[in-house]
Amino acid sequence: IFQSMFLTASLVFVMGSCVEDLDQAPLSNVGANGYFRNAADFNFAVAGVYSSLRTYPQRQIDYFEVRSDNIYVSHSTPQPHTQINDFSVTLASVPLIASSWNENYAGIARANTVLEKITPAVIADEAVYNQYVGEVKFLRALYYLDLVRTYGAVPLVDETISPDESLTIARSAPAEIYDRIIIPDLQEAIAKLPASFTGANVGRATSWAAKALLARVYLTRSGPDYGIQGPGLNANEYDDALGLLNDIVNNGPFGWVSDYALIFAYNNENNPDIIFDVQLLNGAGSEYPALMYPQAFGQDMTFPYAGGVNTGSSKEVTPDLVSSYDTANLNDARRAAVMVDGWTPPTTGVFRAESFFSKFVNVTVAKTLPDRFNFPINFPIIRYTDVLMMRAEALLKTGGSQAEVDAIVNQVRARAGVPDMSNVTYEQLIEERRREFAGEGQRWHDLVRSGLVKTVMDAWLAVGDENNAMPDALDVNHIIYPVPFAQIDVKKGLYQQNPGYN
Repeated sequence: IFQSMFLTASLVFVMGSCVEDLDQAPLSNVGANGYFRNAADFNFAVAGVYSSLRTYPQRQIDYFEVRSDNIYVSHSTPQPHTQINDFSVTLASVPLIASSWNENYAGIARANTVLEKITPAVIADEAVYNQYVGEVKFLRALYYLDLVRTYGAVPLVDETISPDESLTIARSAPAEIYDRIIIPDLQEAIAKLPASFTGANVGRATSWAAKALLARVYLTRSGPDYGIQGPGLNANEYDDALGLLNDIVNNGPFGWVSDYALIFAYNNENNPDIIFDVQLLNGAGSEYPALMYPQAFGQDMTFPYAGGVNTGSSKEVTPDLVSSYDTANLNDARRAAVMVDGWTPPTTGVFRAESFFSKFVNVTVAKTLPDRFNFPINFPIIRYTDVLMMRAEALLKTGGSQAEVDAIVNQVRARAGVPDMSNVTYEQLIEERRREFAGEGQRWHDLVRSGLVKTVMDAWLAVGDENNAMPDALDVNHIIYPVPFAQIDVKKGLYQQNPGYN
């Protein structure tokens, strides 16, 4: 099946080549000249392009949940995510910060190789040819969007390159990355990809996924630029986003899942709310749920392996997020599905008060796994609920129907079992998104795109930093991350460090 092929390709690529610096030959060049002989070879190679998604969930949690007002990290045992939490100016030297650069460029290198080698002469079936090109274009756009939202300006590499050639490629501004790669790739993916897959191919990117991702791109570009080389361009492309979102809502095959918790259930993957996610399998899954729960929780629940977040650097759900659910929303069903306030060890029967995101943690399943690296739960990248709420955002920004905005928000709230709202404001919509997508890596991006990041984070920093390790106010330069030192050192002068970092 596609999932197992994706993970097999992942292991082959990971074992065969470990990229630490951009000045190494692209991963996908290995054996490329003699490998691509038929459609089956290309199918395997496309699965390899998907394989860089395997660590995508970890990055979204550590980079964008920890960075936000959703998580607060204790400090008795410093860890890389502690430095992210604290907005450290020395993050460039933290290996964790290099992982997004390395994994995204590994995926881009594989994509470039497939696009260079694939021809109708090898794949005579036009539909199959278009599908593979569309999938690779979709993924390349996704990887570049992740890079731009993480680092701002990055090198634009749209073909296979040699190590020497890589030393001549400077960083390109986000506007150029959008215009030359992200938007054209997604437009082509929309044209070439099928609307759906069946059977073993469920989980591959569809034309609907490409439309949803392009709508997200337009909303991201429309956000403020903050005077930095970040993801926002003040582009005012809300109408462009709205057209795509209307198409998905009116004509797409997606549906409403009435029970919020079932969207993330281990036995209900690829449900109607999922437009695109990271596909993961039992025995070859992901560590990302173990990056949420405390080490002590795993021990108390008798997980048969070590793992979890060190108690001295726990990723605790902030009281600010808890109060967002609890204030006038005491029966919000999402709260119990997203987090726990603590647990009772079977051995002692004494409650331990420590909050954490439990959204993707299933204790029964966890006890059956070989280790903490193989949680077999898919990670959502784009949900139908996200499309609905992006549509509400675009409506608010374009002066659209307030009644439609209210209807969308109240549909989401009704599933959560909380009262309706009227005359929903933009700020209230972003706060509703916070409750809906908590633990999915969206909060930081929402704050940045909305223009609220400075106001919201300054207010939270003033009251939320129990250890006085964080700045008193957000430096807007820290909306994006530093270029990893490993890249700065590749060739002196090729890249300049992002402002605000040492």
